[in-house]
Amino acid sequence: MPNANCQKIKLLKIMEMLRQDTDEENPITTSEMVRRLEAMGISSERRSVAKDIAELNRQGYEVLITRRGKEKAFYVEDRSFSVPEIKVLIDAVQAASFITEKKTAELIDKLSGLGGSHRAEILKSNLVCFNTRKHSNESIFYNIDCLEEALQKKCKVSFLYFDLDIRRRRVYRKSRERYSVEPIALVFSEDNYYLLTYNPKHESTVVYRVDRMEQVRLESEAVCKAANIRRRSVSSYTSEVFRMFGGEKQKVTLCFDPKLIGAVYDKFGEEIRLQKTGEWLCATATVQISPPFWGWVFQFGNKMRVTAPESAVEEFQRQRELIFERER
Repeated sequence: MPNANCQKIKLLKIMEMLRQDTDEENPITTSEMVRRLEAMGISSERRSVAKDIAELNRQGYEVLITRRGKEKAFYVEDRSFSVPEIKVLIDAVQAASFITEKKTAELIDKLSGLGGSHRAEILKSNLVCFNTRKHSNESIFYNIDCLEEALQKKCKVSFLYFDLDIRRRRVYRKSRERYSVEPIALVFSEDNYYLLTYNPKHESTVVYRVDRMEQVRLESEAVCKAANIRRRSVSSYTSEVFRMFGGEKQKVTLCFDPKLIGAVYDKFGEEIRLQKTGEWLCATATVQISPPFWGWVFQFGNKMRVTAPESAVEEFQRQRELIFERER
């Protein structure tokens, strides 16, 4: 192998070592670096290592020098992600129900490695596994990859869609007939991943869970013009639907005990406007009137009520009477 190529590989391996295995508390000595390079079949000596480090610094890699005993030692601090940033990403992966246990473990390994081998050990030793509701669809990443390609190319996609029975067996909808849909966006909400699609027949938006898809396939047919237009309003749609999805969309006014202000902010976002009405607070939000919405309202007992519009107030009273009847 030519000397020039040897030198290029040597510099790459040195930088790889520094990024993966060093930080301020764990520098690598000159002799240790020489030993590792020799183990890779790359001849080296102490004086040439110093020249290599100087060359890396000239190229802007910022290799820092310290001492371990009587020897020079080297390390790098500049990393794409800090430990707190990696920790947040790891916790997000753990919280996502749609990522299977196997994929979660693989992603945590990769994310931990972003901080270097020593920090990876720290991150893993402090790991607390808190999501026990992981789903079992191992093709989830393939599904996302195919759906993302469809969104980029503005093409239709098709797939089989299933539910799970009491034994966690797949029960396919439409007797295993493929769904053909016009994708609008992929949205992460409430620990799950969803595909938003446009239904031109009913001029409406339909939502599918990505972890309930199987055999996802990119189709050659392009999505319609209306689907492309609907993409532009995805943010407003998700703010309404994914907080309370499954019914008629309506603007309602809620009055509630001030102690529930945190719950209201969590559900509708901190940008929602609040008004004081006597000892209570009122907020107006666009939701979809549905069982999940009423379930959320009634969990607070008599500390929250719907006050407008009249149709929503009547439904509120009806739902409350049904609850009282069940409790009697």
